[in-house]
Amino acid sequence: MPRSSRSARTADTAGTTRTTRTTRTADRPARRRLPALAALAAATALVAGAAAPAYAADPASAAPVVEGRPGFHPEQDFAGSTVAAREGRGPAAPFASLAATQTPGLDVSGYQGNVSWSSVAANGAKFAYVKATEGTSYTNPYFAQQYNGSYNAGLIRGAYHFALPNVSSGATQASYFVGHGGGWSADGKTLPPALDIEYNPYGATCYGLSQSAMVSWIRDFSNTVHTRTGRYPTIYTTTNWWTQCTGNYGGFGTTNPLWIARYSTSVGTLPNGWSYQTFWQFADSGTFPGDQNYFNGAADRLRALALG
Repeated sequence: MPRSSRSARTADTAGTTRTTRTTRTADRPARRRLPALAALAAATALVAGAAAPAYAADPASAAPVVEGRPGFHPEQDFAGSTVAAREGRGPAAPFASLAATQTPGLDVSGYQGNVSWSSVAANGAKFAYVKATEGTSYTNPYFAQQYNGSYNAGLIRGAYHFALPNVSSGATQASYFVGHGGGWSADGKTLPPALDIEYNPYGATCYGLSQSAMVSWIRDFSNTVHTRTGRYPTIYTTTNWWTQCTGNYGGFGTTNPLWIARYSTSVGTLPNGWSYQTFWQFADSGTFPGDQNYFNGAADRLRALALG
């Protein structure tokens, strides 16, 4: 599957937003999404072939960023936005080599803008996760087009929340998420809400929380989503982050589906408590807009998960 950077936004002649891709070599660092004030200059540089600045390998030494203040960039944060810079990329996953039937899908955020869902469906996608919120102040401005559009194109879709555990409690962020797109209904076309918990794009890897405090935060979020929607959220993470920031806690495997991120030919070792992944984000570019994913099973099992 080809490797290319996340889309750089440009405007077409009708004034609508579309996306274009620029090639990224295997040894080049992941692109960093630039603040809004620099977006026009960045797009110009990308078209000209200049490399955009990359995420720092470890931003732990950076000054803390406050939600809603200068330096806060939720439009640049998405499921996996920190993964390639921290864990790298291996070869693309060959679909035919996987032992179990896998169902292809994608995840998108505001960075993709308006998505052509008819084209996505025609290319074989069966599901999509869409970023809804981050912290307690950001909502994806393209959420309605992406969430409803994927549904109307026949995909099974769900919403996810980008966590900022150092900003507010798990319950507070879960309530904000559910109130701004992170709900669930037993219609057979809505996936469980999802929690994106990964490397901190603003500072210390584990957001300044101890391992026990992080586990408590995730449990708080999970229980609140369950109370509000009737479903435990899918947890998106990487094994490395989970081990470092939760102490490889194993208590969520019996209630929460796992959405693992690993850009290689296999999922590798899973976090403690899960014997299999439900979703696998195996690449950050490819056939579909945004990130490339597999559901670990056939399409009828995906519908069963949606039904609860």
